[in-house]
Amino acid sequence: MSLSTLTALSPLDGRYAAKLAALRPIMSEHGYMQRRVQVEVTWFIALSDAGFAEFKPLSPGARTYLLGIVKNFSEADSRAIKDIEKTTNHDVKAVEYWIKSKFEARPELEKVAEFVHFACTSEDINNTAHALQLRAGRDQVILPELDRVVLKLREMAHQYAAVPMLSRTHGQTASPTTVGKEMANVVVRLQAACSAIANVKILGKMNGAVGNYNAHLSAWPDFDWEAFSRKVIETPEPQGLGLHFQPYSTQIESHDYMAELFDAVARANTILIDLARDIWGYVSLGYFKQRLKAGEIGSSTMPHKVNPIDFENAEGNLGLANALLRHLSEKLPISRWQRDLTDSTVLRNLGVALGHAALAYQSLRAGLDKLELNEEALARDLDAAWEVLAEPIQTVLRRFGVSGAYEKLKEVTRGKTVTPTAMQDLIRSLAIPEAEKNRLLAMTPASYIGKAAELARRV
Repeated sequence: MSLSTLTALSPLDGRYAAKLAALRPIMSEHGYMQRRVQVEVTWFIALSDAGFAEFKPLSPGARTYLLGIVKNFSEADSRAIKDIEKTTNHDVKAVEYWIKSKFEARPELEKVAEFVHFACTSEDINNTAHALQLRAGRDQVILPELDRVVLKLREMAHQYAAVPMLSRTHGQTASPTTVGKEMANVVVRLQAACSAIANVKILGKMNGAVGNYNAHLSAWPDFDWEAFSRKVIETPEPQGLGLHFQPYSTQIESHDYMAELFDAVARANTILIDLARDIWGYVSLGYFKQRLKAGEIGSSTMPHKVNPIDFENAEGNLGLANALLRHLSEKLPISRWQRDLTDSTVLRNLGVALGHAALAYQSLRAGLDKLELNEEALARDLDAAWEVLAEPIQTVLRRFGVSGAYEKLKEVTRGKTVTPTAMQDLIRSLAIPEAEKNRLLAMTPASYIGKAAELARRV
């Protein structure tokens, strides 16, 4: 059976392949290969500039050629490395051999070929390649997708800032809010979550087999290898890698920053699960209608159905993403002694975790774009919930020192259907100033929204 979108084991590369085109070049094995090559080439060029008599600075032509290997790295190049790996049974060594093969017929590079992967352990290459992948995946896909969701929610917050809506605490009628204010709540939460994601420092180390520069110092004992490594890691691309330097490690970078990043993404996802479920509920209540799409079917047997499938798809994929992200954040910082290989196979699923998240963000945004507010349904629910005015009435009674204010309103309203007439008759009977009675009499469930509209417009 040939591999295709129909035979792919993962739906990310099958059913949803087209939606993840932006993430695939970054987080796939091909993307991993390219960044391994980038690290090896960056280290090699930097070594040529270190001042060693045995490795003179490379010519401009050689530098351009090497950077071109990285820039023009193709799927065919990845396949060539995989072919070498069939013999080496070691993927990083295959990368090294492939780079050296690109030096053929170039005497300047051939004579210094042994400086490819010089003093490096495989994890020096792997951890920095993963760091480059995660930085690109975060900055080019995850955060932009989240920003689009935030932008849509902010637009809704402003558009519906003053549209009153009945709140439901514990699923029961509660003090009114506005549709816009509920969107604003999510905007503020998501902004904080996105800042946490963006602020995670992506770390890298290049310090040898157990983190002590043992091999490096055996070759040049008087050279400041730590400063050199820091420079390679922190110098912006293409001269360096543009990462944050990790000075302490075993054979592997500890992955604590990865755990921090994945926890931050999972936190954003949890906020969006909350949103997806709330919108699903509002659609069920009729507060939102969904724009129809020609030819789309909601049920194989019930022709009338227009299902909130985008929000259900988002919720499902956010749950999958978080299950993977939480395993990654709990497992990756743990490694027996100076290293074990349990992280290696787990790290190959970074793109799967982020893929489910990216897919969910797209589904959520598609669902939000389909929504149409049903103000009639909102108004109808508000007009059937006059009992919510028990809160402002008893609060005004407390202001004027009326004893047992809460208890009086509880007796009249709790668990009962309250009509506008009954509520207004109650207000007229209160022992409070006439001006306060008139203010309360003018109040309706739809007008009792506090600062909701102002707060919605502020985000």
